[in-house]
Amino acid sequence: MIKVGITGQSGFIGSHLFSYLGLKDDIVRVPFEDNYFSRPGKLNDFVKRCDVIIHLAAVNRHPDEDELYRLNIELAELLLKSCEDTFSKPHIIFSSSTQEKYDNSYGRSKLDGRKLFEDWAKRNNSKFTGMIIPNVFGPFCKPYYNSVVATFCHQLTHNETPEIKVDKNLDLIYVNDLSMEFYRHIAGVRSENILIYSPTVYFTCTVSSLLSILNNFRDQYLGKSVFPELSDPFKLALFNTFRCYVPKDHYPVPLEEHSDERGSFCEVVRSFSSGQFSISTTRPGITRGNHFHLRKAERFAVTHGKAIIRLRRIGTPEVTEYFLSGETPSFVDIPVWHTHNISNAGDDLLSTLFWVNEHYDPDDPDTFFEQVDDQH
Repeated sequence: MIKVGITGQSGFIGSHLFSYLGLKDDIVRVPFEDNYFSRPGKLNDFVKRCDVIIHLAAVNRHPDEDELYRLNIELAELLLKSCEDTFSKPHIIFSSSTQEKYDNSYGRSKLDGRKLFEDWAKRNNSKFTGMIIPNVFGPFCKPYYNSVVATFCHQLTHNETPEIKVDKNLDLIYVNDLSMEFYRHIAGVRSENILIYSPTVYFTCTVSSLLSILNNFRDQYLGKSVFPELSDPFKLALFNTFRCYVPKDHYPVPLEEHSDERGSFCEVVRSFSSGQFSISTTRPGITRGNHFHLRKAERFAVTHGKAIIRLRRIGTPEVTEYFLSGETPSFVDIPVWHTHNISNAGDDLLSTLFWVNEHYDPDDPDTFFEQVDDQH
């Protein structure tokens, strides 16, 4: 078992990585809180417990550029001082940035911070990995901060109009892919102690082409409930990101019902992507599910009976509930990284139609079990 701690655990990348490592049988996560940097005893205890420390903690923006540089260097120095004070030699993995090559305070703080860790590793014959990372995007990233993807997704799902200030090329890495890269360096075996590394799994596009894709998601998916074509990994990653910015009150979405003397007809799913349909029945008082997915797009449509669909984002306590009835058929789409279940809330048999954008693969089911009401 490898004991891994993440400074900056509560941030966008850190929270994703912490959740991702929780799925690995060979990893023990050592919790970290931001206040440890101002509490030497707590920081020392954290460092002593770790075989691997992933240093993500950083100040990304500050009105004083010199202060931004100083704070980021100070964080690196505090972590290294704790290693020296406790005679600890963990494998340190440092998240640097492609901003290293630019003459700005953030880029210089990343470059100089990386060199501090390299020098420490050389002096102590310890392992160090410097990962030079492009722009990271994914679900739950804060809009109007560092990610144009997050900003555009938020704007398009909240009736705002995105604006392209500079149409340039972007190198983007999806946060799930980045988490896999981190895990590879945690669990992998290598001969060299010092490794400076740039991830190879990333996507390149212009700002205008990015916005065009996201505009299509808004028009087709939000406007018409149509799933886009999702065979391209970049579009799937963008779509799963986009879906997590859809306001909670968007659901449940009523199905358009066409009725005549013969009965009624509802179109449940229209998609430009391949997928798999399933139907289930659930007896009164029974709950199904309590699992989450990292990549699947999934729709639940209640066609008969009464149901409660409950969702909770992994790592957070808030549970969202949706009430659906076959009397007014409707659907709820399940976002990634949300554990979910469906309960029969009535006295009759519940019938539910499920659609998912990929065929079930028992060797790679992308299904991870966690109770919706388990907040730990």
